[in-house]
Amino acid sequence: MSERGRLSAPGSLEGVTGVLGGTTARPPDAAAAFDGQPLAQLAAEHGLRRSATRPPVGEYLRQLWQRRHFMVAFATARNVAMYTEARLGQLWQVLTPLLNAAVYYLIFGLILDTKRGVPDFISFLVTGIFVFNFTMRSFITTSRVINDSLPLIRALHFPRASLPIAYVLIELQQLVLSMAVLVVIVLIQGEPITWYWLLVIPAMALQSLFNVGTGLLLARLGAGLDDVSQLLPFIVRAWMYASGVMFSIQTISTLRQHPTITLILQLNPAALYIDLVRYGLLEKYRVSMPGTKPYNAHLCHLYYTASAKHAWANYLSAYCHATVTVSQMWIYGAAWAVLAVLAGFFVFWEAEARYGRG
Repeated sequence: MSERGRLSAPGSLEGVTGVLGGTTARPPDAAAAFDGQPLAQLAAEHGLRRSATRPPVGEYLRQLWQRRHFMVAFATARNVAMYTEARLGQLWQVLTPLLNAAVYYLIFGLILDTKRGVPDFISFLVTGIFVFNFTMRSFITTSRVINDSLPLIRALHFPRASLPIAYVLIELQQLVLSMAVLVVIVLIQGEPITWYWLLVIPAMALQSLFNVGTGLLLARLGAGLDDVSQLLPFIVRAWMYASGVMFSIQTISTLRQHPTITLILQLNPAALYIDLVRYGLLEKYRVSMPGTKPYNAHLCHLYYTASAKHAWANYLSAYCHATVTVSQMWIYGAAWAVLAVLAGFFVFWEAEARYGRG
């Protein structure tokens, strides 16, 4: 209440200077000074900081590390709550990718017969779907995470990068559950347990880093352009068809005449991480990979021309030239992961102070 009997608006300095400074007149520059002292200086004396600011890179990384437990707990809570209203509950985390695999097997395995040339096509297909689904869902959710979390961003001060990272962790937890189901499937299909299974861990780690880095980049793009989240499902669907999820890139005979296209398809990150997981988990796929055996032109040609009913022909691809060797897959997979993390982090960090603004 001012001395003139009028109510002051919340946060107004009207009448306050009379109490602190002994005067009743409001300074004309009250927005920039308080009792003759600049507000910026007053805030600095009391240790106040701007809530919307971009800290240095080192400080930002330290803040993210301090909130690692929050990100894991947030991801776990979201996974638990995701299917609480469904009658089957958390079972949908397993049923959803299995139903997708069944549909793709019907279309690509039986109707289009893309299983030709692929030993143990069921394990091959399910592995590809589970691994690619991790990347696809990570990209779609992170592209809209900033806009979906505006109330939280505007209410609390925290490093905004923790949100897309947490959403990638949500999808990683679902992938781990799906991999447990995948292990059961490959064992039923007759795949043996070998030490190669340990290679699945670093392959999934590289894919997770790639998803985090690209997720940060998509979160930055989606925060400024809502159309990104609308267009992204169509992009990743086309990407899926180009990544050898439902078929082996090496079995497409028409690509033999276009080695450059074949190389591009096999070096795209989704195909690399899928092949690395297949290499570690599936022995039948591992022994039939091109380059596994010394090159034999006759046997390689027979692989592409033999009838699909001859199961032995599925393994003749080992006598063909390898477009990309396994060691090169690991190198390129690591390069994609490092490049995505560095680019995604700095692009996201650069706009840290602008997230949540209306």
